[in-house]
Amino acid sequence: MLLPSLPEEGQGPGAKASGKVFYNPAMSGSRTRSVLLLRHALEEGFLGEGAVYALDGLTASGLRARRWLNELPHEESERISATIVDLEEDALRWAEASHDEFPPNGGTLEAAKGDLRSVVLRSGRHWVDIDPYGSPMPFIDSAMQSMARSGVMEVSATDTAALTGSSSTALMRRYGARVSTDSLAHDSGMRVMLANFSRVAARHDRAIVPLLSVWDSHHLRVSFRVLKSVSTANELEENIGWRVRSPTKEEVVASIGSGLHHDSAVEYLPMHCMLPLSYPIDRTDPRVSGPMWVGSVGDRDAMSYMTEERALVSCGPEFSNDDPLGWDERRVEAERRRISRSVRHISEEAEVISSRHLVVVDDLAAWLESGAPPSPRRIVGVLNEAGHSAGVSRYGRPSFRTDAPWEDIVEAAMSIQPPI
Repeated sequence: MLLPSLPEEGQGPGAKASGKVFYNPAMSGSRTRSVLLLRHALEEGFLGEGAVYALDGLTASGLRARRWLNELPHEESERISATIVDLEEDALRWAEASHDEFPPNGGTLEAAKGDLRSVVLRSGRHWVDIDPYGSPMPFIDSAMQSMARSGVMEVSATDTAALTGSSSTALMRRYGARVSTDSLAHDSGMRVMLANFSRVAARHDRAIVPLLSVWDSHHLRVSFRVLKSVSTANELEENIGWRVRSPTKEEVVASIGSGLHHDSAVEYLPMHCMLPLSYPIDRTDPRVSGPMWVGSVGDRDAMSYMTEERALVSCGPEFSNDDPLGWDERRVEAERRRISRSVRHISEEAEVISSRHLVVVDDLAAWLESGAPPSPRRIVGVLNEAGHSAGVSRYGRPSFRTDAPWEDIVEAAMSIQPPI
């Protein structure tokens, strides 16, 4: 891969100024997950049987599209017709030079200089990746119009201060939502993104099905199928609602009644609950976040596919004495560890991704007044032994997901670390 000189220590983007080639090593995990998700979609037939028209919007160095072509098996990469889009001509020249000097495993690559919002509409797309500076909202409508009858869209957002509620005016202006600045703020931000994208899809008689949602360092990223379906688009509001922190008993009962909370005797009130969009909410209440997506934020099969073993087979470098880049064994092993970390816990969380409870253990310890937080792995073990589904979460704070009633979560936590 040809790139200009990288920043010291390999941290942050290679350049942000106009006329220079932007490259951000911190997004390498995102690119690894994109390769695996594309492979899963091809194997599952989400993208049809013929050529797959993929677009890497706001491509910068073009690395994401080149990884699609290089790291998929030959019979799959051969189907990819990739278009890379950027406003910077220098960036596209760098990408094309890399393509020429290091030919891909298969498929084709075309560079298009221009505004993503117009380039994306030049033909139908099976796969669209949107990874902008800041908010992705300006690009979603045109991208949604370009989608084939069945396709996949991946969208990143780096305006996390807005999406997590720290910049409430920007959040309302861009996404029309509120988010409580608690430990679930990043999960709420991803759900706000999904709610907005589902509304855009519905305007074009389409519906979305989330495949993967990840908070990774400086950005939030959601990946979802886009399906042409008027009937499903009409059911939009079923997946949009509210999250309430420190809910009242009345709110918990309403959540259970609407199917958004696991059955419970309401012996203890949970730390959070979801409510349907129709529930009468006081929009000035600081406990309330939304409107947001209240359905599952991922797909069990897609997430189960993302094992560390598969990531290493598809994307991991192998040491060679005649490596053209001159990597020694230590450098190769460090890169393999980085690739493993990029998918860690995703396949485990897949088994419980539809569960309503995402529990941050620091919050649970404070709620129980038990001192140090319990280990997510230990509490998952106790819940599994009790017959519940539970798994350590990929979320950016130590946490777990489970389908257990809140009373059983409390009992499991107290069995590990009783209140002081």
